[in-house]
Amino acid sequence: MMTHELATDMAGRLLWCTPEAARLLAEVDAAFDHCAFRLPREVVARLAQTGTGCIAGAGRFTVGLGDGRLELTFLGVIAAGECLFRVARPRSAEAPEVLRARLSLTAREAEVLSWIARGKSNRDIGEILGISPRTVNKHLEQIFTKLGIENRASAAAMAVRELVMPA
Repeated sequence: MMTHELATDMAGRLLWCTPEAARLLAEVDAAFDHCAFRLPREVVARLAQTGTGCIAGAGRFTVGLGDGRLELTFLGVIAAGECLFRVARPRSAEAPEVLRARLSLTAREAEVLSWIARGKSNRDIGEILGISPRTVNKHLEQIFTKLGIENRASAAAMAVRELVMPA
């Protein structure tokens, strides 16, 4: 499993990052430099709001870097003053379009799969899309066939991987 993680000090200076995170940062910001990288001011300000410097459950930050955007999810404090983040491309309303293009799905299949990736049931998806749960199930059967997978969990995992990983 590929991990896209980085650790910073309380001032937002990069201490270390996994090779996958470094590649993602470099793709988004052509000027990425390990030595000069700092978290954006708004993230550092949130980290500095408590005496320990890292806020438990600080959540997600979508930050602009270079020409792109990344989502940083605060995972916790792993050592004194060392904050761990997961790095990913932000999820967007364009998720169905990304899935459609990358996985050769129809527009409706991509919509269904994007909701599967968010953990929704067939009934919930049917209500959201204005179709019956049975129709959702029929779309899922086609998705399973096209992707060469056998179950809903595999479909969700594949969708998440496509949405998080660079093209």
